[in-house]
Amino acid sequence: MEIGGVAKTVHVTGSGPAVVVMPEMPGISPDVARLARWVRDAGFTVFVPSLFGVDGAYPTAEDGEAIIRRACVSAEFSAFAGGGTSPVSAWLRGLARIARDEAGGPGVGAIGLCFTGNFALTMALEPAVIAPVVNHPSLPLDAPGELELSTADADALAERFQREDLQVLAYRFQGDRWCTGQRFAAYQRLLGDAFLGRVLPADAANQDPPPFFRDVVGCAHSVVTAHFVDETGHPTVRARDEILAFLTSKLLVTPEGAGSS
Repeated sequence: MEIGGVAKTVHVTGSGPAVVVMPEMPGISPDVARLARWVRDAGFTVFVPSLFGVDGAYPTAEDGEAIIRRACVSAEFSAFAGGGTSPVSAWLRGLARIARDEAGGPGVGAIGLCFTGNFALTMALEPAVIAPVVNHPSLPLDAPGELELSTADADALAERFQREDLQVLAYRFQGDRWCTGQRFAAYQRLLGDAFLGRVLPADAANQDPPPFFRDVVGCAHSVVTAHFVDETGHPTVRARDEILAFLTSKLLVTPEGAGSS
């Protein structure tokens, strides 16, 4: 799909209002694809853009580290403090506009994961995006208490969330060194009660994640993907179900405008 002269592969499946599911580092793994299918099966058209890595693969720890290094020096991403909002966010906002036009509905949902976690929020600079979900946002990598946002974009987001009574749902594990309590506190300061932050206990994480997450990430991190535990009543299952319920309440509406049950 070409947006603003930049072409990227976008995988599309399902029907109903649109939700953009962004990959986590180091790419669209089978776990990210599983999340996309859950969203699809809940009644949505899912758009999954390929932003880095090899689609469909569980990379080795070494390959995953190489993907991170390339992304960190790419002009598309602002991985470190002082970089402001990542330029790729503009491309993702264009994708949201296309998704809204193609899928219909009251607006678009956006799910960010890890490296793309905050992109779900910056996509809300696009009026079509009304249901952002921020999962374990890791940027900026070198500043655990800061947000990957320019001052102007932060102000614009805070103003829009207040004016339109929007909410953002967010998840992290306790003790996550890539997404700390300091980062969630920064979101809370920016958005106030519109920020719905959830913190899961570290010991709830899958203890046998793929090699990249075991050897490089090295802590409980990916709530609904690599560290997900598919057991009835498990905290990560409850998180997954809450995300789907959030998207349903915001995007699947009756003709009278009330959220569908």
